[in-house]
Amino acid sequence: MTFADLGLSDFLLEAISQAQYQSVYPIQQEAIPLILQKKDLIGLAPTGSGKTAAYVLPILERLQKMPSVQSRSVPVLVLVPTRELAAQVMEVFKSFGDFLPRKIKTMAVYGGVSINPQMMNLHGTEVLIGTPGRLLDLVSKNSIDLSQVEMLVVDEADKLLNLGFKEEMDEILSRLPKKRQSILFSATIDSEVEALMAKILVHPVKIEVGQDTITPELINQTAYLVSPENKGPLLRFLIQEGDWKQVLVFTSSIRTADNLTTKLNKNGIQAMAFHGDKSQGARTEALKQFKAGNVRVMVATDLAARGIDILHLPHVINYELPRSPKDYIHRIGRTGRAESAGEAISLITEEDRHHFKVIQKKMKRFVELVDASNLGF
Repeated sequence: MTFADLGLSDFLLEAISQAQYQSVYPIQQEAIPLILQKKDLIGLAPTGSGKTAAYVLPILERLQKMPSVQSRSVPVLVLVPTRELAAQVMEVFKSFGDFLPRKIKTMAVYGGVSINPQMMNLHGTEVLIGTPGRLLDLVSKNSIDLSQVEMLVVDEADKLLNLGFKEEMDEILSRLPKKRQSILFSATIDSEVEALMAKILVHPVKIEVGQDTITPELINQTAYLVSPENKGPLLRFLIQEGDWKQVLVFTSSIRTADNLTTKLNKNGIQAMAFHGDKSQGARTEALKQFKAGNVRVMVATDLAARGIDILHLPHVINYELPRSPKDYIHRIGRTGRAESAGEAISLITEEDRHHFKVIQKKMKRFVELVDASNLGF
């Protein structure tokens, strides 16, 4: 199966070629024809499965056959949980859209930045990607009209609900036309996601690619049993001994992220922190520098576990374990993407051992626990 078999125009096939997509992911193979057929869709797929292109490509294809918009009405609405994912999805739309004969105006709206430039630029937007809170702010100011939405995409539905956006989602849905195409993607399904599916989807086709409990085979997982006081020295040893150039380190708190970043820099390992207490500008700059390879280590809270797509990221380290096994899977899913091998390492204290066993049981995969004292820690 190739992209040429999926009903996409030559313009988009050229865009796909320029993006150097080597093969069609299973989620793309199944979703693209269904979205072109205007079917409602529920897509269950683990992180790194290629789902963004699975809806971006057919939406752009359909928009080419629709008249351009010169009003506050938006034909395509994409709801996402985080600012970073909003910006990332916008870039995917723009990168593919650049090859189309009719230009599609795409815009991302989110909090943490001034609302005024967003308000001024909304007119004529055909694809609006947004976080629920900022979207409702714009609606309340009559800057955008949701009554003409023809295609709704809810991306990372489980994360949206986990972040407490249920009321905002209900408010947005109440403003949408009943007759529309709805597409929902989620890594997991629980009772809240099921309730949302029942609200927005009509006779949906369900696509399930893999399971959220199974991590990509390209990720090599290792864990080190280490005392709390030796975590920092062990982390620095691993980075320096392995000569790792690009490492994403996860902590469970903002305070730990900041402290760890300071210690890494003091020890000659260039690092930047990435978390919710940082301004949007600081977060954008940290991600930019990390992606470009100008910063060796990015220390992040779970804000970064989803919605940040860094191709060929070789190393992810759990400095602290997350509470949820699902969050563990999403964290390590930042590596092993785009058919590239990756390594995920967890630093485990005696207190963590039981919780780590629960995580392994959930993902149905055994991870070797190496005694760090053998390395001198």
